[in-house]
Amino acid sequence: MRVLLTGWASFLHGEATAGDVLSLRAAEDALAAAGIDHRVAWSPGFRPGTLHLPDAPPEDYTHVVFVCGPVHGPQVRSLHERYAACRRIAVGVSVPDPGDPAVTGFHRVLARDAAGEARPDLSLGAKASAAPVLGVVLAPHQPEYGDAGRHDDVHAALTGWLAGLDCARVPLDTRLAHEDWQRCATPDQFVAALSKMDAVVTTRLHGLVLGLKAGVPVLAVDPVAGGGKVGAQAAALDWPVVAAEDAGDTALLDARLDWVFGAGRARAAVGPPEPSASLTGLVGELVGSR
Repeated sequence: MRVLLTGWASFLHGEATAGDVLSLRAAEDALAAAGIDHRVAWSPGFRPGTLHLPDAPPEDYTHVVFVCGPVHGPQVRSLHERYAACRRIAVGVSVPDPGDPAVTGFHRVLARDAAGEARPDLSLGAKASAAPVLGVVLAPHQPEYGDAGRHDDVHAALTGWLAGLDCARVPLDTRLAHEDWQRCATPDQFVAALSKMDAVVTTRLHGLVLGLKAGVPVLAVDPVAGGGKVGAQAAALDWPVVAAEDAGDTALLDARLDWVFGAGRARAAVGPPEPSASLTGLVGELVGSR
């Protein structure tokens, strides 16, 4: 017996959702525990360099298992055609139309939801390791810096680096809006969101300031060549900053992130200094002008 595990994450024009991939992981673990030989076919767009359906000849397998998602459409039907000599099983799937050839082509369907039945989703049976959660706050184009603004280049380098990290990335925007559910309506909501992050990565002054206000360590990058307000604020808060010219140095970014999760965490817990001198100066200026 040799089983080929498939799902929507196996198709060239399919998609890989977190639930799909965890369900495939649960199926893998179950087969491994039972000592059943198996391999997983992945979409080349999702996992290049692994086994893909065109490289999994039908004669190499006795069974094809389709895991998770809705059973419908030509891509699922193509499995029945290609692996006609294999016993085909669907597990943890939704069955919107029991008469669909994509459904009837399976020898057995163990549905998570179909007419009159419902079972817990397979993803619940998969082990999921904890990954750090990074709040990402990027500055928009800032025309006041003219040609010194390196925002596009810095953001391209920074987001490319972030994409390669084993972490959850949460885009956050300091701009507030009452009508847009994707943004916070109050600054208190924004600081509350930052407080749930393990760390903040930002090119925005208030990403740095409010991250530290929330007690969260910050990897700050100044997007302005020669230094702009992010670098100046970092100096005022005695917090390290990566210069725009160094944003493409992945080794430096890796080292800075290690510092953020180490010494930076303890340092952020102390909290930033209060702007008492500025506020006292403002009050003094107003009182003196009466």
